[in-house]
Amino acid sequence: MSKRILIVDDAAFMRMMIKDILGKNGFEVVGEAQDGAQAVDKYKELTPDLVTMDITMPEMDGISALKEIKKINGDAKVIMCSAMGQQAMVIDAIQAGAKDFIVKPFQADRVIEAIQKALD
Repeated sequence: MSKRILIVDDAAFMRMMIKDILGKNGFEVVGEAQDGAQAVDKYKELTPDLVTMDITMPEMDGISALKEIKKINGDAKVIMCSAMGQQAMVIDAIQAGAKDFIVKPFQADRVIEAIQKALD
C-alpha cells in the first residue's frame, strides 16, 4: 500500500514540485493545503501517513500548524520545508516534533530520503 501524504505550502508551484517527486516515487498525495490552518483541517479530515510542511506561510505558519497536528496525533510524521537561512526556525520545528527538514529548492533524492526515513 502506498503511503498517503499531505503537502502544505503557500506556493502552488512548490506543491506541484513535491507532488511530482512523490508521484514518480510511488507515494499517494491525498491532499494539499496552502496555509497552516488549512493543513490542520486537512490533517483531521485525511489522516495522512506523512505531511510535508512549509515553515513560512500566511494565516498560520508551519511551526504552529505542526504543534496543532501533534496535539491531534502525537505520532504524526511531519517533514518541514524551508528556504536557506531559516536555521533557527528549523531548530524550533525539530524541537516541536518535526521528523526532518528539506531545503528549497528541492532535490528529489533528498525529499525521498527524508520521507522514507520518517516513515520507517
